[in-house]
Amino acid sequence: MASHRRPKQPSRARVVVLTAAAATAVALSAQVSASAAPAKPSTDEVKAQVDKLTQDQEVASETYDGAKERADQLRQQAAQLQDQVARGQDQMTQLEVGLAAVAGEQYRSGGIDQSVQLMLSSDPANYLAQASGAEQITATEAETLKQLKDQQRRLDQEKQEAADILAQLDRSTQTLNEAKATVQQKLQDSRNLLNQLSAADRAAVVGDRASRSDARFNLANLPQPGGYAGAAVAAAMSRRGDAYVWGAIGPSTFDCSGLMQWAYAQAGVSLPRTSQEQATVGTNVGTDISLAQPGDLVIFFGDQHHVGMYIGNGLVVHAPKTGDVVKVMPANTLPISTIRRV
Repeated sequence: MASHRRPKQPSRARVVVLTAAAATAVALSAQVSASAAPAKPSTDEVKAQVDKLTQDQEVASETYDGAKERADQLRQQAAQLQDQVARGQDQMTQLEVGLAAVAGEQYRSGGIDQSVQLMLSSDPANYLAQASGAEQITATEAETLKQLKDQQRRLDQEKQEAADILAQLDRSTQTLNEAKATVQQKLQDSRNLLNQLSAADRAAVVGDRASRSDARFNLANLPQPGGYAGAAVAAAMSRRGDAYVWGAIGPSTFDCSGLMQWAYAQAGVSLPRTSQEQATVGTNVGTDISLAQPGDLVIFFGDQHHVGMYIGNGLVVHAPKTGDVVKVMPANTLPISTIRRV
């Protein structure tokens, strides 16, 4: 008869190993699932990250503004120098033509030495006239050579200056492009963060147009300054509600320093382009907002990347950030770096 053996039962050690392996597999599977589907950030976390990206974007925007202004200036200087080089080259050509004419004249009369030719002349008057002419030719040649050398020296200098300006333009353009790319990346990062939220949470972070308005402030009792400061305040206040657009200088969209530059331009005063440059104009008032007067520039943050204009009663008008509009806010909302009286 065939023997029927019972299957061998796994040992206790093998069961323990298999159980541990199964547990490890489950744990690893859970980790993979967790890494594949990370928890969504909270509304507060998104808001903090978006606020940081917004500040970074404004810093990059001011860098862009400065690089663009510098590039524009260099481009204009390069064009002027290139025009000078072209004119200098024309003058060189004319001098060379004149020198060639002198040399040709000497060659035509150079078969015999000029002094010998003149002495053989049978006409004393003609001899004197030709002798005088020969001296004039020599003087003209010397003067033409001197002018030619001077012009060549000036032309070489202008060419070198033009080359230096173009090299600076290349560097400034690179900075411009890098700042532009940074701004665009920060904006995209902000959008990506906000898209992780529901519509309601996104509205809570960004705020709707009503929450961005300055209607809650009493603007009826503002001081009425005169002179160019008053004209600048009036100009800036007239743009309330206009959109913030990075790199914009008006007349209907602005970034923070662009609004200041445009407003003071309406008063006939020229300001530099960036908030950092604007932080050096005029007279330093300090950081105490109680000392400010309407028209003063209020520069914010340690790196001075934001600016507004004081309008009185502790308020400033400014262009805040992408997605926002020109509006009024309390001056002490942001850390003040310096106040400048233009």
